[in-house]
Amino acid sequence: MVRQRAGQRRPGAGRAVYQKNRPDTLGVDVGGVLVVLAGDDVDTSFFGVRPLETPAMPGAFARLAALTAGRFRGRVHLVSKAGPKVERNTRDWLHHHGFFARTGVPPENVHFVRERRDKAAVCATYGITHFVDDRADVLACLETVPHRYLMGGAEIPDWDALFRAVTRQPDLE
Repeated sequence: MVRQRAGQRRPGAGRAVYQKNRPDTLGVDVGGVLVVLAGDDVDTSFFGVRPLETPAMPGAFARLAALTAGRFRGRVHLVSKAGPKVERNTRDWLHHHGFFARTGVPPENVHFVRERRDKAAVCATYGITHFVDDRADVLACLETVPHRYLMGGAEIPDWDALFRAVTRQPDLE
C-alpha cells in the first residue's frame, strides 16, 4: 500500500486538469440564455400559469442550430437548475417549440440539477469545454470548463455575440 505524505494532494484531487485533446463540447443554461427571463409578467414564465408562452431569446434557436451542426458537431448539452415543476415545464416548452428538431440537440442531452453548483459535475461528466450562463457565480464554479461565457454581459450581450465568440479559432496554448 502506498501512503500519501502529509500535506500532499492525492492524484486527481483539487483543481481539475484541462485535457487539451478533448473534443469541443458546449453547455448551455436555459433561463436567461435560451429563454427570456420574465420581468413583472409572471404569466409568461416557467413559474406562471402559461409556461409554454415564454419566449425564446432572439436568435437562440438559429445560432444554436449552427453551433450544433458546426463546431460542436452534435456535442451540445442543456444544463439547467430547476425543481421538479420547472423541469417539467422546461421539457414541455422544449417539445412545444420544436427545440430538438430546430437545433439538432438530442433530447438525451438535457440535464437538470437541483443546485446551481451541481452544474460543475454535469460539465465534468460530459467533458464540456465551453459553457454559457447568465450568472457569473455559476460560471465561477465550473473549474473543468476552460471557456466560460456570461450571457447578458457587456462582452456577450446576445446570441450573435456568443456565436462570434465561440466560433473564433481556439487559443493555441
